[in-house]
Amino acid sequence: MSEPEIASRPKARPERRPASRPKFVTGSLLSHLLVMTGTSSLGLVAIFIGDLANVYFLSLLDEREVLVAAIGYASTVFMLTIGIGIGLAIATTSVVSPALGAGRNVRARRLAVHAHLWTFIVSSSLALVVWLLTPNLLAMLGAKGLTFDLAKSYLNIAVPALPPLALGMTSAAVLRSTGDARRAMNVTLFGAVANIVFDPILIFGFDMGIEGAAWASVIARFTVMGVGLYGVIAVHKMLGRPKWQTFIADGWPLAAIALPAIATNLATPSANAYVTAVISQHGDGAVAAWTIIGRIMPVAFGAVFALTGVVGPIIGQNYGAHDKHRMHETLRLAVWVTGAFTVGAWLLLALAAPFIVGQFQASGETADLIYLFCRWLCPLFFFLGILFVANAVFNTLGRAHISTALNWARATLGTIPLVLIGEHYAGAAGVITGQMLGAVFFGSIAVLLGHRLINYLGDGAPRPATANGRFDPAINRFLGIATTQSPRLPDKTG
Repeated sequence: MSEPEIASRPKARPERRPASRPKFVTGSLLSHLLVMTGTSSLGLVAIFIGDLANVYFLSLLDEREVLVAAIGYASTVFMLTIGIGIGLAIATTSVVSPALGAGRNVRARRLAVHAHLWTFIVSSSLALVVWLLTPNLLAMLGAKGLTFDLAKSYLNIAVPALPPLALGMTSAAVLRSTGDARRAMNVTLFGAVANIVFDPILIFGFDMGIEGAAWASVIARFTVMGVGLYGVIAVHKMLGRPKWQTFIADGWPLAAIALPAIATNLATPSANAYVTAVISQHGDGAVAAWTIIGRIMPVAFGAVFALTGVVGPIIGQNYGAHDKHRMHETLRLAVWVTGAFTVGAWLLLALAAPFIVGQFQASGETADLIYLFCRWLCPLFFFLGILFVANAVFNTLGRAHISTALNWARATLGTIPLVLIGEHYAGAAGVITGQMLGAVFFGSIAVLLGHRLINYLGDGAPRPATANGRFDPAINRFLGIATTQSPRLPDKTG
């Protein structure tokens, strides 16, 4: 062929390759699960220990039952707001990890920055509403007298710090989506260290009591935000420039995942709020026990909570890579790992029950309820754990409304009747028992549905919400939005 002919031929379009190979599409899935869970759990357990430290230090003061009960009421309200942040973080993982798995790194960076902006807008609005409604919410939970005043004082300080906490959670979601387990762990680890350090300084050193615990939590939440943004911006360069012409468009697929995910994550704290309201009828001693149990549970089962945050990125990358087998295997292994972690936590709590009761100087009904949970009820957490694992699968694969339905069914049908029956026959002990039993059926059915969804998608079903605003028909039906056929954005625009 002559040189002019060669010169006249159009140049071949260079193949678009990802900057780096997605981490979770190759290698041992069990290794990925354990390594990511191990590093993530350190950070999560640390921040749960920080919350436990609040209760422990306040239990050393006079009127310990009143103070601990006040923290319980305040935390119940605050957990309702944290559910919003968790939902936004789940949505971030659900759109960023598949983009990375498909090698669309520019799109992933654009989605990451827009997710942070939406997180700030939503969390700031929510914080304002909750701050204004704090007295009403505490009254609904049954807080009265001095307990009410102390809980209100705590929330007035802590609730405005929701936006930095939510931003830190979104940053951690981006870091997990990239496979950087260590820096995702550091987000919560550094926050927990800040909480533990400033708790005794402010509570005892400055004699601030419960307000000192609140300010320590505020400092911790700003630390979470700073560490998370540093990892996303300075280390991974995962925050591209906002593109305002696509900001709203990117908000729709985020909302398609976030809205049902938020509704899902509000189910558990809503169920806990109901249990708190019921158990408040049995006095501050019972509420104090429920508060301590609520702090022990995430510390003991921190690895399970961490596992649920790890499953999403692994499923997402393999979905982006169209590997159905690895998606099934990830879910199966996650259930087995949840079981192993639950058995380990049960043995630890059963042996440590006398120590826990002694450290919190619990007595009477408070001590009895702590023994009941540690020795007999905590194995039931397995079913709650596998429900959370299945949630991660549904959310990542664009079927977050399934998570919403299952979790609210568990929070209502699986909680209210059992709690009322338990209270009738066994008082406060029956309330806690009924609350734990509610997850047995719904956790089991969630895992089965997770495997069916993976089969359905693997057989050519519609894909979940995309980064350019085109929705999966199932999500459109759920939201009541007509399916559109808008063109895909060119790759060069991200």
